[in-house]
Amino acid sequence: MTDLTGKTALVTGSVQGIGLAIAKVLAGAGARVAVHGLANPEEAQAAVAEIKAAGAPDARFFAADMRDVAAVETMMADVAAWGGPDILVNNAGIQKTVSFAEADAATWDAIIGVNLSGVYHTMRLALPAMAERGFGRVINIASVHGLVASVNKAPYVASKFGVVGMSKVAALEYAASGSRASGGVTVNCIAPGWTETAIIEPQVAARATLHGGDRDKGVADLLAEKQPSHRTSDPSEIGELALWLCSPVAHNVTGVTIPVDGGWTAQ
Repeated sequence: MTDLTGKTALVTGSVQGIGLAIAKVLAGAGARVAVHGLANPEEAQAAVAEIKAAGAPDARFFAADMRDVAAVETMMADVAAWGGPDILVNNAGIQKTVSFAEADAATWDAIIGVNLSGVYHTMRLALPAMAERGFGRVINIASVHGLVASVNKAPYVASKFGVVGMSKVAALEYAASGSRASGGVTVNCIAPGWTETAIIEPQVAARATLHGGDRDKGVADLLAEKQPSHRTSDPSEIGELALWLCSPVAHNVTGVTIPVDGGWTAQ
């Protein structure tokens, strides 16, 4: 098993969904976890408690609006002062399903700001210190929509394609950092397909209305259209893949995007 004792992981968007699941898996491997999200004090406290219960020797909440460069810089400085990050998981993201004809500038700016610019700023601030230590893991939670497109998702698809491309550049720039013994510095993406999280609920609800409000049939309708396995992923499964990418044996796995999509992008 991967042992992350002594390592600090920053997981953005980790008060719920995939981010929380990843944080708990890393905690179970012994990592301290910097928890992040836009949450009220009760939500933040609950997430920190859940991550500690999963095994983290320590966990602390850091707030930052990922669209606000100054806020991201402050958060990264605070996490660095706390001892990390050795592992950076960029999971925070937003989505709005909207056509070109209906979209406005504010929608574009918000989605690009959180999903792409926020990722850029955390990476540029974290990677130099990782290179100095000879160990670092950046795991960007992209999406199948960083590999293929869908209608009514132009801002989201643009942001995720951008994350995939940017991650390749960072992987190349830091590929020679560290060594096999130190673990090296790697930058990779995970591209989930349909996963049981709150972000897909608006689409599930829209499909459910076509089936008399039946949520299960709405989910089945979504899966039949895109995901050949006809199965959703559980967020913890994304966490287990993230943990493997943190392991020493993954020191030469860099610049890749790994789909967890039931065959969606194989079509």
